[in-house]
Amino acid sequence: MPDEALIGAAQAPDLHVMTFNVRRAVEGRLRPRADRWSTRAPAVRALLATEQPTLLGLQEVRPRVLPLLRDALGDGYRMLGRGRRGDGGGEGTPLFFDDRRLQLRDGGQRALSDRPQQAGSTGWGNVLPRILVWAEFADRDTGRRFLAVNTHFDHLSAGARWRSAAAVRDLVARRGLPAVVLGDLNAGADSAALARLTDDRAVGDPLTDAWQQAAARRSPAWGTYAGYRPPREGGRRLDWILVTPSVEVCTAATNARRYAGRWPSDHLPVQAVLRIGKEHE
Repeated sequence: MPDEALIGAAQAPDLHVMTFNVRRAVEGRLRPRADRWSTRAPAVRALLATEQPTLLGLQEVRPRVLPLLRDALGDGYRMLGRGRRGDGGGEGTPLFFDDRRLQLRDGGQRALSDRPQQAGSTGWGNVLPRILVWAEFADRDTGRRFLAVNTHFDHLSAGARWRSAAAVRDLVARRGLPAVVLGDLNAGADSAALARLTDDRAVGDPLTDAWQQAAARRSPAWGTYAGYRPPREGGRRLDWILVTPSVEVCTAATNARRYAGRWPSDHLPVQAVLRIGKEHE
């Protein structure tokens, strides 16, 4: 019997969006069993096949897991993004989207560094290359256009996270569209990075937390970094969906479900149902 969806496939004008750090695919006898990709892969497949988000931002995606992700979502989905290394390999932060609903009009990938167009470049305190993937979509059903950004900020440097937040905010301002930002920001609600993203004194529309803006919620306020343990309210919240003011948040949730007793990842997916407003209302 299929698992019941927490949110599931959305119908226009609603969009179901999800951000999910799938945890890099690792194996080995020294790894805890819960952390091995061979343990988690069936749960990742079940999660995505059950929830069917219209727009999905993933983090820590290695090339070897892409066939499973595509198979779980189905033939109607497309992907934008590549690995973060200079040759396009390594971990990526791809955007998956339902092409039957969303028309890709423009998009790309850039490094979070002073050389954003140089693949694999580092800076700002990033030990590893960090990237964002962006896309401009038109909703085939409503005609509304919007910007989506998916990213994964540095895990060590607060300065790098602040500079990365500034880069995301600048991109949102320059595109001038209703925007949805998805990602593992490695930063909590009281961090300087979140403050930079949500500062209403900066140029362009401020971003706001979809959880706080939601008209309804389908879960407790779980911390999103659970580490393969039952989540707790008030725990570490590293994964975010942020929106500009012209995006209505109907529903938000943090998904703490296991599939056949297995956790899909050490992070919990964050989900929301959105409605895109006019560009300049």
